[in-house]
Amino acid sequence: MLQRLVHNRKVHVLVATPSGVSGQGGIDRIMGALKHEFERQEIADIDVRFLASRGPGHVGLSIFYMFDFCLRMLAARLAKRADVIHINISVSGSTYRKMVIAACARLLSIPYVLHLHGAQYETFWKDDRGFMSRRIEALFEHAGRVIVLGGLWRDFVASRAPGAAGNIVIVPNATAVPTLAHVGGGGDAHILFLGRIGDRKGVPQLIDALHRMKPIEGWRATIAGDGDVEAARMRTAELSLAERVTFPGWVGPDEVASLIASADILVLPSFAENLPVSVIEGMAAGLAVVTTPVGAVEDIITNEQSGLLVPPGDVAALTDALTRLVENPALRARLGAAAMAVHRERLDLAPFVGAICDVWRSVALKAQSVKH
Repeated sequence: MLQRLVHNRKVHVLVATPSGVSGQGGIDRIMGALKHEFERQEIADIDVRFLASRGPGHVGLSIFYMFDFCLRMLAARLAKRADVIHINISVSGSTYRKMVIAACARLLSIPYVLHLHGAQYETFWKDDRGFMSRRIEALFEHAGRVIVLGGLWRDFVASRAPGAAGNIVIVPNATAVPTLAHVGGGGDAHILFLGRIGDRKGVPQLIDALHRMKPIEGWRATIAGDGDVEAARMRTAELSLAERVTFPGWVGPDEVASLIASADILVLPSFAENLPVSVIEGMAAGLAVVTTPVGAVEDIITNEQSGLLVPPGDVAALTDALTRLVENPALRARLGAAAMAVHRERLDLAPFVGAICDVWRSVALKAQSVKH
């Protein structure tokens, strides 16, 4: 076992997460779940601390948090409590900040793990061999391990940073088993969307599909999240759907849990994703999932077996999939049960924590072997 090979010494890990585990972004939610499950399992050979690398607010504040993380990394290194730096990375500003953190880690001779998030990284990381492209390539190739969320992202990183190909590990996102009992929508099938309301998530197409379903009885919908809430609400009112579609805005973890427990169908018609947490949360509760085959979604959803996949932007296909599920409770139940089985086997928090800890141990062991 790897934990026995690190000479019975704790592996000290610092995790760079945007706003700390209390943040509400996707990365913070995943890291918060990791922290909670890590503590529940009482893993004795690893000491892990989660530190904000961006913080809330404007750009100037994010730079402060970035340098604060670097200073904490230095202090931990001097105290011999920094064996691995776990760097969560997304597009744009996230990558620029993480370049600084990774450079500091290298200066301090601390190995780092890159954990790739972000739905549009293939667009951000252009294959043009320009200055920034080469800097990102170096960022990935210097990593002790690169964690990606699915096979598509493994192949993408290997193609852009060939020197990192042998260090890529697939660890899909994970969520806890719901604590609230699933009761569904009752007499009407409850269609639920969770995510940032806007074009990338396909909300305009979803509203158009719900408009086409207007003559069909027996459904209601909730579109929950921040973003272009008022514009979406106004569009729904224009289409005379206000009585059937509600917009609660941003909802916290407890409200999310309640919405999932009361839902029958989870819909996410995105144009771009990495591996969406809302889909995994729906699968965990046994909801019938309608989504698009983008990012690593096809690693966890098989069309017609554990969910329904529709092409991005195809309002007709989205309308058909939702209509089938509204009108066919048996199909909802079959797809939901299959999705739940996939979650329990591959997307639960226990194997997720185990896989992340194995990455940390392997990187610490490799660094230790080099020193000796």
